[in-house]
Amino acid sequence: MKASLLFLLACTAVLAVGARADPPEEPKALVQKVQELAQRASAMAKDAFSRVRDSEAAQQARQWLAENAELAKQRLVWLKEQLAELWKKTPAK
Repeated sequence: MKASLLFLLACTAVLAVGARADPPEEPKALVQKVQELAQRASAMAKDAFSRVRDSEAAQQARQWLAENAELAKQRLVWLKEQLAELWKKTPAK
């Protein structure tokens, strides 16, 4: 999460430097440019947070699988045994 926030701050800084490097314009054009830059920064922030969320979800899924893999194997063995017992009890036609 810290890396994403640093990325967001770096993007904001780049956009700010780009805005300051342009020659002065009319107030209406300047307001429009600031709005465009704000929209770009917002889109970048949403993308960064989305990546972090996806990354955290994937990490939690991997952790859950690692913690529960043995239990899943045990349950599958039990289920196999139960199916074998049921198969033996089923009358042949």
